[in-house]
Amino acid sequence: MKKIILLLILGLLIGGCGRKKAEIKEEIVVWHWMTDRQETFAELGNKYEKITGVKTKFCLYAPSDAYSQKIKAAAQTDTLPDIYGILGEKEVFALFVKAGYVLDLTDEMNANVGQWRNRFFPRALAVNEFEPGNRFEIKSGIYGVPLDVTNIQMVYNKKLFQKAGLNPEQPPRSWWEFINVAKKLKKAGIDGFVSGWGEIWMIESLTLDWAMNLMGEEKVFATFRGDVPYTDPEWIKVFSLFKTMEDAGLLYDGIVIMVNKTAERLFATEKAAMAFNGSWCVNVYKEMNPELDYGVFPPPFISDENSMRIWGGAGSSFMVNKKSAKTKQAVEFLKWLTAAPQQTYLSEKTLNLPANQKSLEAIPSILAEFANDMDIVTHPNIWPVTEFPLVRETMNKGIQSIVIGEKTPRQLAKEIQEVKIREEKKRQDAEAR
Repeated sequence: MKKIILLLILGLLIGGCGRKKAEIKEEIVVWHWMTDRQETFAELGNKYEKITGVKTKFCLYAPSDAYSQKIKAAAQTDTLPDIYGILGEKEVFALFVKAGYVLDLTDEMNANVGQWRNRFFPRALAVNEFEPGNRFEIKSGIYGVPLDVTNIQMVYNKKLFQKAGLNPEQPPRSWWEFINVAKKLKKAGIDGFVSGWGEIWMIESLTLDWAMNLMGEEKVFATFRGDVPYTDPEWIKVFSLFKTMEDAGLLYDGIVIMVNKTAERLFATEKAAMAFNGSWCVNVYKEMNPELDYGVFPPPFISDENSMRIWGGAGSSFMVNKKSAKTKQAVEFLKWLTAAPQQTYLSEKTLNLPANQKSLEAIPSILAEFANDMDIVTHPNIWPVTEFPLVRETMNKGIQSIVIGEKTPRQLAKEIQEVKIREEKKRQDAEAR
């Protein structure tokens, strides 16, 4: 009796757009969490049905945390739809692949001299790819289709720059240009910089951008592997950048406890001249202030010896359920959805960067500014090695402490290294058991 009740509860949890296997021939079912795209998805689905006769049904589940729980529950009960997205780090993605719920799309991507594959930004596709010899022990290949792309950069208010006597068409490129701009803004009574640093992943993103520029990707990865300590002078220099920003009066008051939505509102209402934010902000700023005149630039470089890296890649992706009876139809629909006309339409409607490189000419100019730097994006999901979560948390929270004057860069470096040593010992002990 308890088993029957449990099955009924699971059925109610899946609910909504779920369906019995006997109904699977009626339509392609797609699950997603993207609230800003439901109407546009429905319009595209109707268009596809008129062209092919194949019906699609987009089912929205939000917020993202609830969506993630839903697909995990659906995987456990073998009720995933034909197409769905996976949220989370690559470890989560790998678990779905290992469980047999993700179709390997490599052959389809490479068919006809890579016709499908070549339409995407390579770094966006890499988020959905498992390289040979990957640490997850997944067969190498492409397991997802990027729907849009994103990256995180600096944005600046052209009107406030002009008010401070700065050239509105020349944002700072180097670190010292950045600091000099801050001083001129402060002299003009304008707050310089805002970002949602209460959400510590945004601190991590900027920190590692600068670390990779200063010391190169390989030295950063060597640190993650334990071959370079966080007490290395170059890591201390990276941490010191945040103290310099605070000392220059560049940072908005309360930045370390500020959520990104608040930071977005401050920039959109012209309370700050610069912000660190992702390409998704184009849609946010348009809703908050349609008249906002702003531009985009990468984080100011610290060193000329290494290229700048910015966090980015596939913003959202779709996977085909390997256990679906309609994998062929699902693949054909995704090929159509990611073709240039549909990608352009999605971008125009939702102001997200298209994953299809051939769609860039028709997108809004401010989005194009973000797109111009897709060749320098990086992301933890494509790195050969990752850092312990507690080490990352210690670094991010420690930078908050530097900004408010509770720690020095050297103290933070020492603290991170001590946590690193402890976490490595825990790992070794666990492997020995």
